[in-house]
Amino acid sequence: MISFRKSLLILFCSSLLFGQQVSKTGTTAGQFLKLGVGSRAMALGGAFTAIANDASALYWNPSGLSRIKGSQILLDHYDWVLDVDLDYVGATIYIPNIGTLGAALSFLHMGEMEITTTHSPEGTGEKFKANSYMGQISFARNLTDRFSFGLSTKIIQETIYNSSATGFALDIGTLYDTQLPGLTMGMSISNYGTKMRMSGRDLLIQTEIDPSLESDPTNINANFSTDKFDLPLIFRFGLAYTKSIQNIFNATFSVDALHPNDNTESINLGTELNYKDFVYIRGGWKNLFQRDAEEGLTLGTGVILSYGGTKYILDYTYTQFGILGNPQKLTIAIQL
Repeated sequence: MISFRKSLLILFCSSLLFGQQVSKTGTTAGQFLKLGVGSRAMALGGAFTAIANDASALYWNPSGLSRIKGSQILLDHYDWVLDVDLDYVGATIYIPNIGTLGAALSFLHMGEMEITTTHSPEGTGEKFKANSYMGQISFARNLTDRFSFGLSTKIIQETIYNSSATGFALDIGTLYDTQLPGLTMGMSISNYGTKMRMSGRDLLIQTEIDPSLESDPTNINANFSTDKFDLPLIFRFGLAYTKSIQNIFNATFSVDALHPNDNTESINLGTELNYKDFVYIRGGWKNLFQRDAEEGLTLGTGVILSYGGTKYILDYTYTQFGILGNPQKLTIAIQL
């Protein structure tokens, strides 16, 4: 009886260890939704939830739109890995006594690829494309002098050749200025929405229902049944602290804790030093403590030029991505 109990205990402990090793990576659709927006935020290692004071808040924390002074247009290009590029356009407009409205479009694209089959492994001579799209509308408002709330609605579509999948999602965010001067707290939930399932004429086949029956009709139209996949849900909680140094330099330190539904938990760290709101130097570390993470060190710089009451913002980021290379991102923003 004692040996039996020991065996059960060993089996139970082994099952726990095995369960902890199960990876959730690659179990969600819409993976392009996890690619960060804005060179400034990316240079801070993605630790931007509690900062979120420019148009890239459309991605990181919609409540941050309420902190933008005036209106802003953001153009973002991400030269990602393996000839895959992400282009993002976002805009915000402040409406007095109502709040801030925002809208964004995101487009992940890559070059044409050759179609291969089991009969033509070297290629059929035809080409196909795979793309991903996202459209977004957001609203944010300061509920008090310290607390802000924001909400985004999204439509997402992924296509490959003649098949596609469509989904809808919500983003929710809050931002709170604590009573400690310079310390801000932020929280956001991204991509809470429907499941996505591929469909299209590429999944159409002609088959025979029962080959054992001589009278059974052939060439019956049928469709492959594909699974539904969740969107990459991400919960972020962040802290940011800004300190002025002799009224010349401003230093910002930020940290984000992430809980995704398709990977292990991780922490992002970031630091920004700016000189008279003109020149910025940034550094950070992404996906700290995440299992099998490739991304790590992030570096960036930026400059803000003012002319005729309009600000022109140019930011650049370099990201260390292990064996996949070192992606670079360029962002241009105009603030009216």
